[in-house]
Amino acid sequence: MRRREFIQIVGGAAAAWPLAAHAQQGERVRRVGVLMALPEDDPDTKARLAGLRQGLEALGWSEGRNVRIDYRFAPAGVRAQVLAKELIALQPDVIIGNASLVTGALQRETRTIPIVFTGVADPIGSGFVTNLARPSGNITGFLLFEASITGKWLAMLKGIAPALSRAALVINPKTAVYYEYFLRAAQASASSLAIELVFAPIENAAAEIERTVEAFAQAPNGGLLLPPDTNTIIHRDFIIALAARHRLPAVYSDRLFVEAGGLMCYSINRADQFRAAASYVDRILRGAKPADLPVQVPTKYETVINLKTAKALYLSVPPSLLVAADEVIE
Repeated sequence: MRRREFIQIVGGAAAAWPLAAHAQQGERVRRVGVLMALPEDDPDTKARLAGLRQGLEALGWSEGRNVRIDYRFAPAGVRAQVLAKELIALQPDVIIGNASLVTGALQRETRTIPIVFTGVADPIGSGFVTNLARPSGNITGFLLFEASITGKWLAMLKGIAPALSRAALVINPKTAVYYEYFLRAAQASASSLAIELVFAPIENAAAEIERTVEAFAQAPNGGLLLPPDTNTIIHRDFIIALAARHRLPAVYSDRLFVEAGGLMCYSINRADQFRAAASYVDRILRGAKPADLPVQVPTKYETVINLKTAKALYLSVPPSLLVAADEVIE
């Protein structure tokens, strides 16, 4: 190559470098806040956040390039209000609130910054939206479960343990502030299945959970029903061990329990919901208003059964339940 040609090539490339750098620097970086009601190191937390990032990347939003995500973690609502205030102070373009407790904390801090919730069971009763189709405020999102799902959970218990006549609804009213939403529906469904529903409120401490389950297990033909609650998710290994110790069939609202040795669940995929929530984040970053984005209701549920646990409890899984199962853990 001649010296003059080499200089022209290098000179042209050098002239292009500032232009390329300017184009990258000129791309606006948007800010997204995330407030989780689970511990940062929980495998479920990591799976949900991975789903969110995957969803955002599929829509053209990449951390470190055109979006910055600020994470805060308030396990079972601990320090939720303080962390909500921290996130609001950063003035993000949109915030994701996971679970009712943290969504409520965010709502108390702002009525203007868009909030997208996930894992919320009763958004109308919680005061987050006035209408699912037209939320009307700065909050919208993805419904966790409709209350009628309690009938399905109780029917699963009765199906796998036909002699069952009592079911304890185990939940922490402080972390599952919507507990009456599920309690009322469960009470309405229980009588038609000849089941006595026992409200079994628990506190955050493992000792309180143990006392509550042991007291219920004193009478025969009982089973456990665990609606969504960040407190029971955090203590899932301990609760599963208690159910095994007292030979109590249990139905859970999250597959995490079944993967950890719990009996069965009928639930949605939480990571998928976070992946779907990315679509609302994307639309808001592109100018949409939360008031114009309807609250999404789950359309896909999964049944997961742990056969090993069923055998340990001396339970025979009926063929109808096995056929309905999306996954069987052996």
